[in-house]
Amino acid sequence: MKKHHSLESQLLVLVPLALTAFGLVMVYSATSASAALGNGNPVGYLERQGTYAVIGLVLLFVAARSDYRALKHLAPSLVVIALTLCAAVLVVGERINGARRWIGAGPAAFQPSEIAKLALVVWCAAYLARKPPPRTLKGLARPIGALVGAFCLLILLEPDLGTVITIVVMVGAVLLVSGTPLPLLATAYSIVFGLGAIAAWASPYRRARLFTFLDPWKDPLGAGLQNVQAQISLGSGGIFGRGLGQGIEKIHFLPEAHTDMIFAVIGEELGLVGAAVLVAGYCSFAYAGLKLALACKDPFGKRLAAGITALITGQAAINLAAVLGLAPLTGIPLPFVSYGGSSLVVALLSVGVLLNIARGGGAQTAAGADRGRGHGGARRPVARSGGSAARAGGGGDLRRVAGSRRGAARS
Repeated sequence: MKKHHSLESQLLVLVPLALTAFGLVMVYSATSASAALGNGNPVGYLERQGTYAVIGLVLLFVAARSDYRALKHLAPSLVVIALTLCAAVLVVGERINGARRWIGAGPAAFQPSEIAKLALVVWCAAYLARKPPPRTLKGLARPIGALVGAFCLLILLEPDLGTVITIVVMVGAVLLVSGTPLPLLATAYSIVFGLGAIAAWASPYRRARLFTFLDPWKDPLGAGLQNVQAQISLGSGGIFGRGLGQGIEKIHFLPEAHTDMIFAVIGEELGLVGAAVLVAGYCSFAYAGLKLALACKDPFGKRLAAGITALITGQAAINLAAVLGLAPLTGIPLPFVSYGGSSLVVALLSVGVLLNIARGGGAQTAAGADRGRGHGGARRPVARSGGSAARAGGGGDLRRVAGSRRGAARS
């Protein structure tokens, strides 16, 4: 198991660490100039992001050394805590840029929706590991659809459409690996996207976002400012970029340059080459995570690995699509790279869980079960036939007994 997954394990370690280190550099590049011009602390954002990175790395190490199977028993408690926090943020959360997504905790703040994503993927993996995959819309709706719908409703009220889309993608990946029929998933997603379109059209805020996405140049200094400046920033970088730290758009032109739009800063300063290398990093992480999920022998580990991989890479794809103008802006960070403590800590913690699965937990579970069947006294199979005993691990003993009997008959 360890030899088979050596490449995947290395990618799961090196890619997140490299992206985190790269993110610290880009956060400093995106914030230092504007802070200095405003008589602020040029390294303020870097110091805070560095602190979150250290916390996340500690949690990564702890999760990688802990048994991920313990999460199966914690899944109900995690869901209740996350659901409570998502409801509480609507009441006590800090309103920033018109949204209530953060709960203050002293000098820091955290997003309950980030905890909700991890709690949901653990719960879905645990539930589908012990239950057969749903075969009908009714089976899919209860309880998975109901629980996911409750989380999505609370998060939409913040509002945070990007996180809702990420959750839907993540749950779909877990269902797919569990064996849910593709026609059922297609029908369910058609219903979800249809309801999403109705909700977007019914909300003036989201409807304006949609019209801005379709034609951002109609109001380039108003509603379309972020879209337009992102396109200008990306286009001005050319092949090799202006140079690290030499970007112009991040200085009072590109809104949210260090969070949602950090990919635009990367495109301007490092050009097409830098942007392509970043995308390749996420693709390699997706490859390693999916290979791990497909090879894992433990049902819970398989589903959990698939869900975490889809959670991180799906969020990255949504962010990149929005910055490139291929999708409406959703306001979610780029995993490991964007400024944001909750996102970085939860992402690194999730990587630690993946590493623990990759260390052989799934194979050890299967091997331990085989050893129990072969040496477990009462669980040892009765030698009714050579074929069944061979499958249970006792074939060698029966072949020796049969050989001795044939020898005795010949003598």
